Amino acid sequence: MHHAVLTRYRVMAYVTAVLLIILVFVAIPIQAAGHPQMAKVVGTMHGFLYIIYLFAAFDLTRKLHVPILRTLLVLLAGTVPFGAIVAERRLTSLYDREERRAARADTRPDAQAAADGPPSASAGTAPQDA
Repeated sequence: MHHAVLTRYRVMAYVTAVLLIILVFVAIPIQAAGHPQMAKVVGTMHGFLYIIYLFAAFDLTRKLHVPILRTLLVLLAGTVPFGAIVAERRLTSLYDREERRAARADTRPDAQAAADGPPSASAGTAPQDA
């Protein structure tokens, strides 16, 4: 599997999550105090980067063969404070499990061949009389 897909998703998950946390817990209270500029800037940045997050998350979930309902939850996680961070941890764990499973599957035929011993030169031929 491509590690770049995971890295791209992880970066976007954290950036989207941090911007949403700043928006909800800092910018909106400041806006309520009469200073709307920060909420406009952070909200616009979050909205733009959330779209990129959607593409990165969809790409990773398709490569990991995540069921559609879980994929939708991952996509929506970018709209809930701390949601993208939770989703990122779970998808990274799933990715790591898939990588380990694939690595074990790649090494099993070699291990089986070594346990059977080297192939004999006369395999598949009838014994010859001298």
